[in-house]
Amino acid sequence: MNRRHETRPECHGDFSVMTTLTDPPKEQFRLSMLLYDMRYRSATIQVIALMGFMLLAAWLINNTAQNLAALGKPIDFGFLSEPAGYDINQRLLDYNSQDSHLRAAFMGLLNTLVVAVLGCATATILGVIIGVLRLSHNWLVSRLMTIYVEAFRNVPVLLWIVFIMAILIETLPAPRAFRGDNPTAEMMLGDSVAVTNRGVYIPEVLFSNSLGDVHLFGNSPLRFDVSLDLVVILIVLGLGLWVSRLIKIRADRIQEATGDRPTTWYLRLGVVLVPLLVVLWWLGFHFGYPELKGFNFRGGTHLRNSLIALWLALSLYTAAFIAEIVRAGIMAIPKGQTEAAAALGLRPRRIMSLVILPQALRIIIPPLISNYLNLTKNSSLAIAVGYMDITGTLGGITMNQTGRELECVLLLMLVYLLISLSISAVMNWYNESVKLKER
Repeated sequence: MNRRHETRPECHGDFSVMTTLTDPPKEQFRLSMLLYDMRYRSATIQVIALMGFMLLAAWLINNTAQNLAALGKPIDFGFLSEPAGYDINQRLLDYNSQDSHLRAAFMGLLNTLVVAVLGCATATILGVIIGVLRLSHNWLVSRLMTIYVEAFRNVPVLLWIVFIMAILIETLPAPRAFRGDNPTAEMMLGDSVAVTNRGVYIPEVLFSNSLGDVHLFGNSPLRFDVSLDLVVILIVLGLGLWVSRLIKIRADRIQEATGDRPTTWYLRLGVVLVPLLVVLWWLGFHFGYPELKGFNFRGGTHLRNSLIALWLALSLYTAAFIAEIVRAGIMAIPKGQTEAAAALGLRPRRIMSLVILPQALRIIIPPLISNYLNLTKNSSLAIAVGYMDITGTLGGITMNQTGRELECVLLLMLVYLLISLSISAVMNWYNESVKLKER
């Protein structure tokens, strides 16, 4: 028992009396305090709510398992190892119809990630440009951007996907239009790109002195080949960027010490480009161009209309929302910042790129994360135009063939949850890096 004893003299006439002051005894804990004591009430309510949620979840899972067992369909993920039996038209890796459903789902996942990455990058570029142009002093430009934003924001993205797909199919020429002595259509960029109603054919990257590939994961459904050529190129490029950064840091130090900044742009450009060009020459870098053979083009890389329509629709739709976020972020910056930069002699474009946008990023990034997540989840509408993403493979053909609705939906939910959490983690990390650091 810990008690604090304190003695204090008290004077009564000619005598001094020593008295002892003792803290009151602590109140003993009682069960009623869990509800009536403010120190414990919130924790008690949270524990009760958590227990109730867990009991409800356990009941739902048990009830579902019992019903499925009664129907002769117990929860089983063994179907993932069975042959898929269907083709995937647009894919990044090797795949055939005899591969497993897990392999097909993996191909669909890669297609989803491709659309998500391309869409987020394109929507960000367009959104920033449109958001800045909406604040233009040119009446016509600002009104045109307003019409764009309102048109895309107020029409469902599914309609834009189908609409763009219809335009690509109905307006672009067929491959036969490129054939004959007097063709009605011609290839672009020096006969290297063919835009048809079956898709766009672009040159593919080839290496005459290729180092080969490394096969990872053997014959498992997650197998894929890693190009050693690409690995070497990325290593050289990374080293060049690292050296370029060191040159920049050295120039910053000289500027801080002397006030004069040395000219380093040619050095920074050289340490990146020269080694990269040497490596490309050593590997025998060249392009493989598409050629019309028979009724279709052969060679090159084929970007199907389904991919292009989905990419464009998601990018244009999301860019309208990002434009409003950018506009709001710019308007939140005090006008004194612009006036001070103009007083220093900076031009309007430099003021926007060097003064306004870097400060507006701290306001733009948080809502931008939500738009990236929405774009990624909206990619599940790809099935409307026949693009085989994770929803079209695992949540479409695989689910219909195997009859494993619950298992496929659970896996789909898990995949989209992991993708969304990954995007949020990366963007939150970037958001923390651009925040003002307090000392």
